[in-house]
Amino acid sequence: MAADQYENEDHKIQEKFKQKTWNEIRTNDSWAIFKIMSEFVNGYESMGRIGPCVSIFGSARTKPEDKYYLLAEKIAYKISKAGYGVITGGGPGIMEAGNKGAHYGGGTSVGLNIELPFEQHFNPYIDKDKNLNFDYFFVRKVMFVKYSQGFVVMPGGFGTLDEMFEAITLIQTKKMSPFPIVLFGKEFYQKLYEQLLDMEKAGTISPEDLSLFLITDSLAEARMHIQKNAVEAFGLNDYQNLTPWRLLLEKRVNRKINTDVKQRTS
Repeated sequence: MAADQYENEDHKIQEKFKQKTWNEIRTNDSWAIFKIMSEFVNGYESMGRIGPCVSIFGSARTKPEDKYYLLAEKIAYKISKAGYGVITGGGPGIMEAGNKGAHYGGGTSVGLNIELPFEQHFNPYIDKDKNLNFDYFFVRKVMFVKYSQGFVVMPGGFGTLDEMFEAITLIQTKKMSPFPIVLFGKEFYQKLYEQLLDMEKAGTISPEDLSLFLITDSLAEARMHIQKNAVEAFGLNDYQNLTPWRLLLEKRVNRKINTDVKQRTS
């Protein structure tokens, strides 16, 4: 990246944090409501048509030669062959690997992009009609949890952990069905798991909360966990009827899911 490009990126960041007057803040907040509403409406209308999906979270900084990039691509390929679509954050790294695997697996490949002053740009493996752009993180996160029937969490940073704990919290508080959450990378997530064990000992989480997710290095184990806790538990190997919110222009979708999930993903 050239020096003038760096300066341009710095300028964008400085503009975001520039001090505003109270009147500017009030005016911007009022108009932001309509922008937020439009993102929800567009998201619901677009995502309501895609059918059952699994979200794949992970670092935008992971390189194509990295073992976790290659693993994420393989996982996404298997997921798409099982009849699921794949949702990612739409950017580079693990997100690109997820969309790439879905693309080559012939499945639905969804990208939920977010406008950032650095790092994020959409990858070329997203279906053209399923590349959504957001300004607000909270709207984007709603799309992840509302339209996913499972979550695969690869090694990542703050954003990955934010998305993972959002899903865990919603399941733990019974605000969302207990869809499977798989963390890939035992070594990477070991310290985090130890912290969760300390929290359980301190009584800040319950012992059963530790069963809300699976940590593994095995693709086969992950497949069986998703099959048992999504495909079989919720009958997704037959039909998944997504309840539309007609106020937001959603339409009912009945998408047939392949019944030979076990054979096609083995």
